[in-house]
Order: sequence, then C-alpha cells, then structure tokens
Amino acid sequence: MKEITEIYDEYVDIVKSDMEGAKDSAKTVVDYILNSTAKYHGRCVKSLCVPKLFTPKETELFESLVKTLYGIFDKVIAEYGGNPDYRKLFGFDRRLEELILREPSYKTNIPIARVDIFLDEKTHAFKFCEFNTDGTSAMNEDRELCIAFQKTKAWQEFSKKHEMTTFELFDSWVSEVGSIYADYCRRKGEEPHKGHVCITDFMENATENEFMIFRDAFEKAGYTAEICEIRKLVHKDGKLLSPSGKAVDIIYRRAVTSDIMAHFDEVTDFIEAVKEGNVCMIGDFKTQIVHNKMIYKVLHDEMTLKLLDNDEKRFVEEHVPYTMVLDDSALEHIFNGKKIKDSVFDNKDNWIIKPEDSYGSKGVHAGVECTQEEWKRFVLENMNSGYILQEFVHPYTTANVDFSKDDEWHLYSNLTGLFVYNGKFAGVYSRISACEMISTQYSEMALPTFVVMS
Repeated sequence: MKEITEIYDEYVDIVKSDMEGAKDSAKTVVDYILNSTAKYHGRCVKSLCVPKLFTPKETELFESLVKTLYGIFDKVIAEYGGNPDYRKLFGFDRRLEELILREPSYKTNIPIARVDIFLDEKTHAFKFCEFNTDGTSAMNEDRELCIAFQKTKAWQEFSKKHEMTTFELFDSWVSEVGSIYADYCRRKGEEPHKGHVCITDFMENATENEFMIFRDAFEKAGYTAEICEIRKLVHKDGKLLSPSGKAVDIIYRRAVTSDIMAHFDEVTDFIEAVKEGNVCMIGDFKTQIVHNKMIYKVLHDEMTLKLLDNDEKRFVEEHVPYTMVLDDSALEHIFNGKKIKDSVFDNKDNWIIKPEDSYGSKGVHAGVECTQEEWKRFVLENMNSGYILQEFVHPYTTANVDFSKDDEWHLYSNLTGLFVYNGKFAGVYSRISACEMISTQYSEMALPTFVVMS
C-alpha cells in the first residue's frame, strides 16, 4: 500500500495531465452543490479540485487516538463529579454545574463529538484544535461533496486503479443512538424499544437540511422522528411533548450548552424534563466539561496529570497545545525559558486567543492574521474577560487549485475533523483554508474525504 503522500501526488498528476477536463469537472461539482442539501443559512459549501485522501494507516491512527483521548476524558469527567476542588478549575455557572452533576442516564459520557486535529500527513504527528460535542455538524457536507466528486474526470480515472470508500455518517449514528437509548431504558427498568425522536436546536442556529437527513435516517430505522425548536418543547404530566403533541422519548440535542445557558429562562420545560429523567437526552450536559475550551488548560493541570498513567501524560504533553487563562497572572508564567508576556508580544505568530466557551470561531484572534498593533490590542482588550491564550499550531499544507479564481496551484492549510459516535471513531470532515486560520470568518472550504483501500 502506498503512503498517503504518494497517493496524493498520484491524484494531483492526474489533474495536471488534463487541466481543462479538471476545470469542466469543477463546474460540475459547483452545479451539483448549488442544487444540493449542502447549505447552511443559504450558504453553500465551497470546495477545491483535489479531495482529501487517507489510507487504512490513517484510520488506524484515528481509532487509536480517539480511544486514548476518551480514556482521558472519562477520568476527567469522573473527577469532576467527585471532587469539588477539581470542579473549580472549570468555573462553570452554578446552574450548569447542577445539571452536570445529575445521576447519569446511560454509560457513555460523550455520545457524539467531532475532534478537530492538525495532522502532519508526512509524519503523522498531530495537535488538537477543538473538541466539539453536542453541536457536532457537517456530516451532510461530507456526504454531498463525496457524491459530487465522484462525477469528476480525475476521480473516475483515479478510481480505475484504486478501491475507495467513504464514511457513512447517518445510519451509523442512528445505530449508536439506539444502543445508548437501550442502556437508558434498561436502567429505568423498561424494555428497549423504538421511540419518538426529537432533533432539537435553537432553530435560528440550526443546520436544517442536515437535520432532515437525520430525521429520515431515524424513520428508516423504525423510529418516529421530528425536528423542533427547543423553546417550544412542553413538559407536562411527566412527559416532554413536542410541538406536534407527541411524547418525546429521545432528544437528539444539537443545541450547544452555551446557547442553552444564554436562553435558560426560555427552555425551562426542556430543563425540567431532563432533570426529572423524563426523556433520554443525547448528549447530557456533562459533555460541556470537554467542549469548553478550559479543558485545554485543565488537561495540563497537576490535578489532572495525577489521574493519568504515563502514556496518557505523554499523550497530553505531545498533542494538547499549551493553554492558560488570559489574565494578568498568566503573562508572568514561564514558557520555553521566557516570560509569556515577552513571548506573546515578541512572537505573535505562535499564539492565538479564544473565548472560553464559543463555537464557529466567534471571537477568535490569531497572531498570524494580525498586525503587531492589532494583536497587542486584541490581547489587552480581552485580558481578564473569559479568554484563553493558546500555543498556535501551524497547519500542514497541501497544494490544490481553485478554478473559480485561477488555474494556478497554491498551498492550503488543512484541518482534520474526526467524528466520534458513542466513543468510537466514525468518520472524517476535512477542511482547508488559503490562510493559516481555518474558519468560516476567513477562507474556510471543505473537501470530500475518501479512504483509499488498495
């Protein structure tokens, strides 16, 4: 089996051998996507010419790192539940802490997540970027892009020599939800059964097209399912009722915890039903322990390191970027032999600041994207205001071509998102950017992901 870099070069050579054909194929992809379900609030996903190609060697790496990471997360979540001093490291709102500390409804701590990593495709070294839990999305973008790229000349030529597969991310999730719900039912002394599923969010934030595909997948598996606004759920007579009046057995929660806490008084029926155990919520509020960006600082804390074995400690040291709260005291810490204050202001390209609890890259500022004056202003303006300061990871780059701009090959930064269902690696969401910041507020695009089996 060829290495990933050799496979990538082979695909690039096919594209370069027929650039006119590749340009025509790019138009085919755009036409397909414009008429597809890969839209979010009217915005269609944009892609480039060469897809993301992995081999079984990479999927084995992903399976292994997920297993180690989740073992660490389980220890952190258990310590949070049993140690009041440890809980102070996170600084959560009292109401949220109360929700987290409820008796668990099922075994798994984190039903669904997308773990974003910066992967060096030559060496397989990697660093974590984000741990996204309940709002995990983009399964549909990958699905639609994979369909679109299979219409291209380069893909068809490449597939004559190679067996390729994609990740199925809808039916596989429904299956895992069924396993979690069966555990919930048994703990309540009930026989596991196919119930009514409600996919819920603050609908102004929802990826509705994706929700519809999940709804269809649940119904195909024998559940009844609907999509609804979280504010419209009603708790009555020991049941959580959807806007259609049906009793809800399973909540597939896409509403992120920060949004729920920001609108707490608008979702009291939902909260009551969860507190009283009258609905199986996938996932529970304990997921916030790892979703919140404070987890990066906490993982490096001595209280956490005491929980871990030597292999887990090395894993944290090698793969979790150095992180601290952005406050006055942090700037006096020593990092790589010098004060953080000096390192941050003298070497801006090596640092990034982020809100402790946000998503979609809101409020994020990286030194590489700022002038010296802008960077200093962003750091000082956000001191002591709920931000973290983090070591910046310079992404791995690959060449690609954007025919909507020119016919030239340029280097693009890569970010690899690992979908994790019920603690198991389930698939990949690949993103790229023309700059080192990979987010929608910059030049983020997506690539379909294929695994080259032979």
